[in-house]
Amino acid sequence: MLNCKGSITAFGNFHAYTCTMPTHKYLTNYPPSLITQVESLINNDRLENYLLEKYPKAHNIANDGDLRDYVVDLKNQYMKKSQALSKIMYDGKLHVVHNALGLHSYVARVQGGKLKAKNELRVSTVFKKAPIEFLNMIVVHELAHLKEKEHNKAFYRLCLHMLPEYHQLELDMRLYLIQLELGKSLYG
Repeated sequence: MLNCKGSITAFGNFHAYTCTMPTHKYLTNYPPSLITQVESLINNDRLENYLLEKYPKAHNIANDGDLRDYVVDLKNQYMKKSQALSKIMYDGKLHVVHNALGLHSYVARVQGGKLKAKNELRVSTVFKKAPIEFLNMIVVHELAHLKEKEHNKAFYRLCLHMLPEYHQLELDMRLYLIQLELGKSLYG
């Protein structure tokens, strides 16, 4: 399953296409041996089965109200003393506009001579029809940004505190995105 959108170079009667696997977009910081394994899953048409065996069904958190309840429960479980979230929602523009799957934003406004700060958490609509584990991973990631703005050791320690299997879920979520990019939705 190669993506052959690229340059075409003519060599006599032979045309060479520059083709890339969609894996590299989501796995740029992973070791070449892992990328090779993922490419093998794709080429042998096994990626879908791999994901469905581990994550057989999608969650039922389908609207912003349910998402808000889910996020607030998780926040209260692990981060009671952190700042409140003023807005929690699914956002259909995230993946396209911000090249992100979740977004934590800090909005500061001046109102009547006082500085008002609000935290917002947005989740890409890609995760409306995804396993609960992937939604959980995205929410944990964005909640961790309430305390740690940068992706540093403290940030990942906090993610692991809230979700011990964070790194494996992040990898599997990336595989899920590859599956979607190949045009094969798992959950309808």
